[in-house]
Amino acid sequence: MSGPSNDAPSSSRRSLLIGAGLLLAMGGPPTVRGASAGLREPMDAAAFAARRRWVRTPFGRIACVQQGKGPAALFLHGFPLSGFQWRHAIAQLSSSRRCIAPDFMGLGHSAVAATQDLSPQAQSDMLVALLDALSVAMVDLVANDSGGTVAQLFAVQHPSRVRTMLLTNCDVHENSPPVQMKNSLAAARAGTYHQKIVRHLQDRGYARSAAGIGGSAYVDPAHFSDEAIEYSFRPLVSSPLRQQQLNDHLAAFEPNPLVAIEASLQRSTIPTRMVWGTADPLFPGRWAEWLDQTLPASRGIRWVEGGRLFWPEEQPALLADEARALWRA
Repeated sequence: MSGPSNDAPSSSRRSLLIGAGLLLAMGGPPTVRGASAGLREPMDAAAFAARRRWVRTPFGRIACVQQGKGPAALFLHGFPLSGFQWRHAIAQLSSSRRCIAPDFMGLGHSAVAATQDLSPQAQSDMLVALLDALSVAMVDLVANDSGGTVAQLFAVQHPSRVRTMLLTNCDVHENSPPVQMKNSLAAARAGTYHQKIVRHLQDRGYARSAAGIGGSAYVDPAHFSDEAIEYSFRPLVSSPLRQQQLNDHLAAFEPNPLVAIEASLQRSTIPTRMVWGTADPLFPGRWAEWLDQTLPASRGIRWVEGGRLFWPEEQPALLADEARALWRA
């Protein structure tokens, strides 16, 4: 979406009413809070890595960071990031949730066999095994970007394991993968997409330019920090196997798995809130509206004006406020 004038969404009456109910549950409109409000400082890459553990599953060794106590919340990251994407949100939510941030197979620091299926369905199946290994029966799902594909599959296939679902800009129905990913998908099928990641590591100016992920997916490219690039991207090109798995992970998003679950979404009773950036060309606001109209237990939409794809990393206080409101309501 180029900007609010074209695709900037107009909320449905139902979304507005439900959103108002959430605000009442919170005791008023959400406020952006910072360190002065007593929130924990986010972990840097070194602290995040120190918390990283590998959980053995039938799918391989899944890299996972956990922090906090209480009911579990499962954070599903976007492509080609890792669980590190959620470090700021975890710092704010770990006082009320056992926050679990895994790395998907083929991304981040997870280690799986060369023969392992990396499709969204396999990723969802892996999450079941991961939660079983961690003795977690039920979670609040929080997802972004391609993580939203996996979240929706998981939710309709294992509804008894999902308390709530908070979806930020992500794949929805026919918009999976977005048409703008055509060239990247072609490169992945050809086994060359990893070269783009190499360039991000070698040229930070490019990484934060409009042609790179920093300039295209963040409002402020500086939020795509050197440590974020190193933590999430360095493992992706660390060996020929990891390079191939990166390509395979992306290519596996075709064919689209979401159209087939439309009927299941229409029957879902999981309370779901959409929190959606309005300046994301990959996932325009009409897809948040599609979810709001399709999900019987939708809790409406919160628009993040000017937010791009990875806005949750840039505005963790807003994300945390919305998550807490959904969990309470």
